[in-house]
Amino acid sequence: MTTRDRLTIRLTVNGEAHTVEISSNLMLVDLVRERLNLQGTRVACDQGACGACTVLVDGRPITACLSFAFTADGAAVLTIEGVAGSDNTLDTVQLAFHDSGVPQCGFCTPGMVLLAKAYYMQQPMPEGADVERWLDANICRCSGYQVFRRALHSTPPREDAP
Repeated sequence: MTTRDRLTIRLTVNGEAHTVEISSNLMLVDLVRERLNLQGTRVACDQGACGACTVLVDGRPITACLSFAFTADGAAVLTIEGVAGSDNTLDTVQLAFHDSGVPQCGFCTPGMVLLAKAYYMQQPMPEGADVERWLDANICRCSGYQVFRRALHSTPPREDAP
């Protein structure tokens, strides 16, 4: 690898500033999991089809397995580890998921929580059937989506979202 294949990027992950040197072909999911040791972002299909690697970049949900890390230069990235408050108080979405019995096996849950946060951060708020379309972006292999639907329909959007 030549020096031009190395890049220095600056990004904020879960409110913490990072300056990292990366290879130009490093995927964002690998930066998050391997370099920043945030293991809540899952790796499953490596094709962007399952949504297990969903993170928010500047408030928008993206599949981190298909996104080069350099595209997050200057951005704010939110992973599941950053959703709870600094005092570890669960976020409104996390509480709704818990109260609805969402955890199941827990593999897809981080991506689903981040999708829900992005959904509630939209202005203006989407209408009812939109919830179903958002859920289609991630695959859950064990719940049949009923608990996710229940959680999303029961979660009141916070005034201070994100």
